[in-house]
Formats: sequence, C-alpha cells, structure tokens
Amino acid sequence: MNSSLDLLHLAAQAAEGAGGYIRSVGRYVGRPGTTQPEATDVPTYRPPDAPPVWVSKGHNDWVTEVDRNAESLIRDILVGGLPGSRVMGEELSPEIGNEGMVWIVDPLDGTTNFLHDYPQYAVSIALAVDGELEAGVVLDVNRECLYGAVRGRGAWMGNTALRVSQISDPERALLGTGYPFKHLDELDAYLAQFRRILPATSGVRRAGAAAIDLADVAAGRLDGFWELVLAPWDIAAGILLIREAGGIVTDLDGRRAGPAHGGIVAGNPAIHTWLLTQVSAS
Repeated sequence: MNSSLDLLHLAAQAAEGAGGYIRSVGRYVGRPGTTQPEATDVPTYRPPDAPPVWVSKGHNDWVTEVDRNAESLIRDILVGGLPGSRVMGEELSPEIGNEGMVWIVDPLDGTTNFLHDYPQYAVSIALAVDGELEAGVVLDVNRECLYGAVRGRGAWMGNTALRVSQISDPERALLGTGYPFKHLDELDAYLAQFRRILPATSGVRRAGAAAIDLADVAAGRLDGFWELVLAPWDIAAGILLIREAGGIVTDLDGRRAGPAHGGIVAGNPAIHTWLLTQVSAS
C-alpha cells in the first residue's frame, strides 16, 4: 500500500482540485456582467446569470450540483490514485461501510454558507483503513489554507506544525459549536448546554462548517468544540487533525470518537475534560 505521506498528498491533490472548482463556480454565481470560465476538470458550470439551484435533502439541508460535481472530481482522483479504495461521500455514496480502504469525503462542508457567499466552507477528505483514520486534509476554500494530518506523524497547516492551545482555564477559553438546525428535537438539550457553557467562557462561536471548526481547534485558535449531531464526513479529517495536534476528541459520553454519526466533544486536554462535564450534565 502507498505510504501514509503518499496518501496525504493524494488527498491534498483531490481537495485542491475540488477547491479550485468551487472557487471558480462561486465567483460567477449570480454576478451580472461576468464571463463564465472554461470548463476543464469538471463536467459543467452553472451559467453566470443563473441563481443557485437549491435541492432540499431534508429540513435545512441543501445540496447543489456544485456539491455533486466536486464529489465526482474528488472520487476520480482518489480512486484513480489508490486502486481498490472506495469513497464514502455525503452526496453520492453515503452508505459505504468501513471495511478496507475507505475515503470519507465532504465535498462542500458548509453548503448553506456557500449559497449565501458567506466565506466559511471547506473540502474535507480522510482515509480510514478498517475504521482507523490514517490520513486526512481539510481545505478552507476561501482562505486557500490546507490542513493535513497523518496518524502518528503529526498535523500541519502548510509547512507549519499544529498544536492545540495551552489554555486550561474555561474563563479564558474560546469555543466553537454547531446548532442542531437539522434536528430540532435536540434543540432543548443543546440550549441547556449552551446556557451552562457560554457564561463560563470567553465566548462561543458558530460559523457553520464543522471541518473548519475542528481545524481551528487543532491550530489552537479555538480551545474546544462540541456539537450534538454530525456525520462521518463532517468530522473524519478534523478528528485526526486534533489528535495529531495533541488534542482529544470523544463522543458525548467520553468514548474515543471515530468517523461515525453522532455528537462530539473536542479540545485541548484540559478544556476537553471541562467541556465534557458541561455537555454531560443533566
């Protein structure tokens, strides 16, 4: 099998390809007087004067042809570069199991932000081998900032090694979170957590792209993060980034988190411990 660094480079190539496509489309959506770029690596572009086409997958859950085209582009690069691997992608193949070599892909984490031209969305790609995360990347599309991690080898932003923050006092901590906007039955439980956590910290931020939030924890910008309902493709690469940067990621009950559906609590060791008690309190 390819080395872990080879796998990281392959994931980075796929993420950068998808990010370039997303940036090209995004610049031309609904902007009168612009010129449509040449289509090269992807099948189609939306006409520049057409509004975004939103398709609902469920309550507050949107998908566009941009998501699907980006995932197709990523799939071709990953499977072509690692024959025998499979892709679990949010849009085209969400039911793939975890046996063997599985790429876990979110081609556009933060679709609603993208649709509103709110500059917080990402491409997230991780490789799991029999359920164990081996390599992963998160591309912040607008900032053109690439984060990468390899199991046992560390995490980086470009050529800079990542470390979680050293803040241990919750009063000084800045946290990230995500609202259960697709699962309103979880809202009361979430609000109870929020009421406990917000007054005890320096602040809580919600920007709408979990992959970037987790990368920010790994980079020490955020000291912790929690969310009640996430999917494997939202968190797979971010989990590896945080662990390789010295942090901790668990489920809501404190068990070691993997790329699965459910909630997570993440942070540097001290803030993770404190945050888990707040999330778990009745």
